[in-house]
Amino acid sequence: MHPHRPNPPPLRDGLAASCVVTPGQLSTGTPALAFFTQRFPFVAATEWHARFAAGDVLDTQGRPIGANTELVRGQRLYYFRAVPAEPVVPFEASVLWQNGDLLVADKPHFLPVIPSGKYVRETLLVRLRAALGLEHLSPIHRIDRDTAGLVLFSINPATRNAYQALFRERAVHKVYHGVADWRPELDWPIARSSHIGSSAHFMQQQEIAGTPNAHTHIRPLRVQGEQALYEMRPITGQRHQLRVHMAALGLPLEGDGIYPELLPEDALDYRRPLQLLAHQIGFTDPLTGKWLQFTSRRQLRIGMV
Repeated sequence: MHPHRPNPPPLRDGLAASCVVTPGQLSTGTPALAFFTQRFPFVAATEWHARFAAGDVLDTQGRPIGANTELVRGQRLYYFRAVPAEPVVPFEASVLWQNGDLLVADKPHFLPVIPSGKYVRETLLVRLRAALGLEHLSPIHRIDRDTAGLVLFSINPATRNAYQALFRERAVHKVYHGVADWRPELDWPIARSSHIGSSAHFMQQQEIAGTPNAHTHIRPLRVQGEQALYEMRPITGQRHQLRVHMAALGLPLEGDGIYPELLPEDALDYRRPLQLLAHQIGFTDPLTGKWLQFTSRRQLRIGMV
């Protein structure tokens, strides 16, 4: 290991340590507890005492330091955050494919991809890191917590940018499935193009005037009574693009708690997941030149025949 290269400690239950470097103006010999309580005033001193006692604050050699350890300027330290209890998401993801560079996961509804808000351990990233011990695992793209289906992860930091470039250059072919009301009077198939921007509520997006920045191809796959299974092929990747486009057509996706009406968070019902699935993803591997295509094993309420 290079002596000047950061060497973070191993993951703990899928969680990575945070890093902090003491400032150049630090008084030599400052106790670790004094530094941390000043650097993070929103964390009580009693909490830092508990972290030091539990061995949750470490030096670059991975050795726990004590509350009274004297620090020097420019010293790199690692610490593990305290994770409060969080709601358990009672559904499991699966790994469809993996090599030395990529991992393809099949995510259930309700499970966030990355830590955010009240979800840390109950996220796809942390669960996979904990289960597989892949320290450098990182999502190449994301789908909503409410959406089920395929998510690509990078395993190797050295090749990560090559795969991220596929998404930046719109070289990834994505197919989504969704369930909504059936409207035979619309002129199918539909190529929806509009400008999607911010709405009054931060949780929502909306179609507004302007040059189109969102393009989706939509067609029905199967009609069942008054509802249908739709295929949606996004050409662009605006936030909530598919949900906004379907709602704008008068076809809000079944179980959508954001469009057209934002429901309170406590309205979450595991029995009524959003009927949106990241069904398929395909691209030319930038390292091998081979075409790779993956298909989710999950089904919506109205599935393929």
